[in-house]
Amino acid sequence: MKLISKFAATAFTGTVLFASAALAGPGEDLARAHFNNIASGKVDALKASYSDKAVLDWVGGPLDGVYTGAASIGTVWTKFTGAQGKLKVDVSNVQENANPAGVTVTANVRFSGKNTIPVRYVLTYRGGKLASEIWQIDPKLAK
Repeated sequence: MKLISKFAATAFTGTVLFASAALAGPGEDLARAHFNNIASGKVDALKASYSDKAVLDWVGGPLDGVYTGAASIGTVWTKFTGAQGKLKVDVSNVQENANPAGVTVTANVRFSGKNTIPVRYVLTYRGGKLASEIWQIDPKLAK
């Protein structure tokens, strides 16, 4: 989880007190929901998260290829979830970067079930919808 520090300074007998909180940003929240929808096989929810012109670049494995548009991407997720069934998902090393044009989230994601699928993820959101997604099979993440 991304650590965002909020500091509140208060003078109390010459001492400064600090408080901090770990908060996920809106992009990280969207990404985690996306990963959970994949693990749960919720293809309709996955399809609804994409913009009309979204691009999924799947790098490695039997679904390797570039898919464009929510309908085409939905077909890929139907194949994937049908073959894998319900999965456990572990997410680490999440980083969110944002500016007024959009949000990019990178993460290491490990899906476990019939197989262990280690993925290096890059997601770009524009207007709250997925505009681009890179699913990079990364064997070194399996460890």
